[in-house]
Amino acid sequence: MCKHRYIELILISLLTLTGCEQVNYSPIPKAPVQLTINTEAGAYVHFVTANIGEYIIVDGSGYHYHGQTLPLTNTDYYGYAGTLIYITHDQHYAAFDLCCPHCIKREPCYVDGFYVICPICGEKYDVSHGFGTPTQSISKQALRKYSAIYTNHRLTIRD
Repeated sequence: MCKHRYIELILISLLTLTGCEQVNYSPIPKAPVQLTINTEAGAYVHFVTANIGEYIIVDGSGYHYHGQTLPLTNTDYYGYAGTLIYITHDQHYAAFDLCCPHCIKREPCYVDGFYVICPICGEKYDVSHGFGTPTQSISKQALRKYSAIYTNHRLTIRD
């Protein structure tokens, strides 16, 4: 093999190993997510980062918060099995799809304190620090996480 070809192969190998960003794979089918919450108005005035452990669940029937259900708008999309918007221990917003990545069913997981629990396999996902990591070792994947951006009293959740 020619010396130049050998160097070229080494360079291509190095670029392949170091030039790619790691992609977090999720077995949950992609479904659009687009939600906006105004924390300065209406029912959401108390959904602020100081209230650790507070959460909103969004599904086909609307936004569920403190026993109230508020309607979706025509621009709202809530993911595959519904979306959980959670205030973490470090006072940040985090958002997750409520589909268990082990079972991959549209039956949503439910929230119990700092955990999201799958009603099918029983896996418990810790959402308290914003990661959605499995705790029972039934699932090998964390919950699908969505972007949560807070600006000017508006919380935007996107996939």
